[in-house]
Amino acid sequence: MTALSREQVETALAAYIDPDLKQSLPAAGAVQAVEVSETGIELRIQCKHACATRHADIKQALKDALAPLAEGRAISLVIEQQIDAHPSPKKLSGLAGVKNIIAVASGKGGVGKSTTTVNLALALAAEGARVGILDADIYGPSQGMMLGVLEGERPETAEEKYFRPIERHGIQSMSMSYLVDENTPMVWRGPMVSGAMQQLLNQTLWQDLDYLLIDMPPGTGDIQLTLAQRVPVSAAVVVTTPQDIALLDAKKGIEMFRKVDIPVLGVVENMSVHICSQCGHEEALFGAGGGERIADDYHTELLGQLPLALAIREQTDAGRPTVIAEPDSAHAERYRAIARRVSAALAEKCATGGNSIPNIAVELD
Repeated sequence: MTALSREQVETALAAYIDPDLKQSLPAAGAVQAVEVSETGIELRIQCKHACATRHADIKQALKDALAPLAEGRAISLVIEQQIDAHPSPKKLSGLAGVKNIIAVASGKGGVGKSTTTVNLALALAAEGARVGILDADIYGPSQGMMLGVLEGERPETAEEKYFRPIERHGIQSMSMSYLVDENTPMVWRGPMVSGAMQQLLNQTLWQDLDYLLIDMPPGTGDIQLTLAQRVPVSAAVVVTTPQDIALLDAKKGIEMFRKVDIPVLGVVENMSVHICSQCGHEEALFGAGGGERIADDYHTELLGQLPLALAIREQTDAGRPTVIAEPDSAHAERYRAIARRVSAALAEKCATGGNSIPNIAVELD
C-alpha cells in the first residue's frame, strides 16, 4: 500500500470546489485535521458558514475525491459547523449575544425586502444558524405579521430595562409593532425614529445569535446613517427588482454602504420572473438582467434571483413564510442557496479582516 501524506490528501480535496464558498475546502481553511494510517483516512472539516443541509453532499463529494488515493483504506469524515464573530473594535453592550449583524436594505420600497429578509433568516436557521431579526422600519413594521406574531402580543421585560425578543419558527425578533397598536402611526421626526431604532437594538436581550438581520427601511436616510455610525454592522445585502427605476435606487444604496465602509455582500434580485400558476410559463415582467448588471457595475455579486410567485406572498401574509411553509419547494431552495452564499461570503470577509465602525464627516462643498 502506497504511503500517503497530508499534502497529498489536501491536494485531492482541492479538486472539489464548494458551490457556496466558490473555492476548495483547503483554500477556505476548513480542513482542521488529517490523519492517515495503513487502515484509514480520517478528516475533520469545520465549516465557517451555515450549510447544514449540504453536509451529506459535502461528505460524499470529498469521499469521491479521495477514493483514488485510498487504496482500500476506510475514509472517515466528520463535518462541524462553527460560525465566527465578525471582528469589531467596538462591541455595544446590548449586542453581547450577537456575533454578526447583516443589514438587508433596498433603495426604494415595494421590492420585497421584508419578505426576502424573513425568508433569508429562516433559511439561515434551516442551515443550522441561530438567527434574529430586528425590524428597523419604524414607520411601517411588518416582520411581526410575517412571523405570525399575534396582534397585542408584547415582549417580556427583564431587569426593568430590557426586552426579551419574541420567538417564532426558531427566529428571535423585535419590532416596533410589538410595542404599539397596529393602527397607531409613528408620526415622528428623524431623530426620534433613530432613537427608537437604537433602543430596539440595544435594549433587546438577543440570545446567542450567529446572525442578526436588520430589516432596513427603504432609502438612505436617518436610520441608515445612525446604523452606520453607531452599530458594528458586519455587512449588507441589497434587494432590488430588475426594473430600471428600482436599480437606480439600489445603486444609491450600494454607494451609501460604500461611503460608510460597510461591505456589500451582494444583490438579491426579487420578482425576477413571473411564473404562471396554471402552465408554469415564465415571463420577465419587470425586465431581465438588472441584478446581474448592477452587481457587475459595483464589483459585487448576484446572490440569487427570486420569482414573483403568488405562493410566496400568500404564505408570508399568513405568518408562515415559504421556507417553513414549503421547505421542499423550489422557492425554499432558492432562499436557502442565497442564505448559504451570504453566510459563506461573510465568513470569507471575516477571515480576511473586516470593517470597523466608520467615522462619518459631512462636508459642505
